[in-house]
Amino acid sequence: MRRASLPLLALPLALGLALAAPATAQEERTISVTGRGEVAAAPDMAVIGLGVVEEGETARAAMDAASDAAAAVLARLEEIGIAERDIQTSDLHLSPIWSNPGEGQQRAILGFEASNQLTVRVRDLSGLGAVLDAVVSDGANRFGGLRFTMADPGPLMEDARRRAVEDATARARTLAEAAGVALGRVVTITEHDRGGPRPMMMEAARSDMAGAPPVAPGEIELSVEVSMVFGIEGAQ
Repeated sequence: MRRASLPLLALPLALGLALAAPATAQEERTISVTGRGEVAAAPDMAVIGLGVVEEGETARAAMDAASDAAAAVLARLEEIGIAERDIQTSDLHLSPIWSNPGEGQQRAILGFEASNQLTVRVRDLSGLGAVLDAVVSDGANRFGGLRFTMADPGPLMEDARRRAVEDATARARTLAEAAGVALGRVVTITEHDRGGPRPMMMEAARSDMAGAPPVAPGEIELSVEVSMVFGIEGAQ
């Protein structure tokens, strides 16, 4: 009578699975934490949105009027020292102006509205109020917002990343000590995108030029968030 035997190829496979099991269990023993790093700094650049809106009886008249007003604003920006690379057309728009008919009446086109919007970077914040005052005086009649930022946020972001890793490591070390285990090597690090710089509390600041609107650059905050996974060593 012949005895059934395990195929020779199956023996190494079974042995390999048995040896791999402890390693897999060890890899599953991890600590996952999230750390945050923040850096505050005074901004060195402002980005403003402004433009012109004009109306006309015809589409051509409205667009010509908006173009002329935009050309005056562009000339003024160049005159006060804003470089061409810091001025960008962000939107051109033309739309009909409709009547508001009563019941039973049909809508009619009364005229047209044209707009030309610009995005402008101001690198000399001491002259920001003067820039705003100048463009309004020369035809800009729509303001699309103002935000402060950094021309080169790279070095500050690097500092924020270091702080985020230090924060996550400190959290993981505290958790390991509380659990009575030793903190092992770093398994993974993931950085989470939190967007651009955020404005912080602004300090009072006003332009010295008469008629110029007040500006308050204050500080902006750059932050980085990272998720880190550490191995666990020591007692089960």
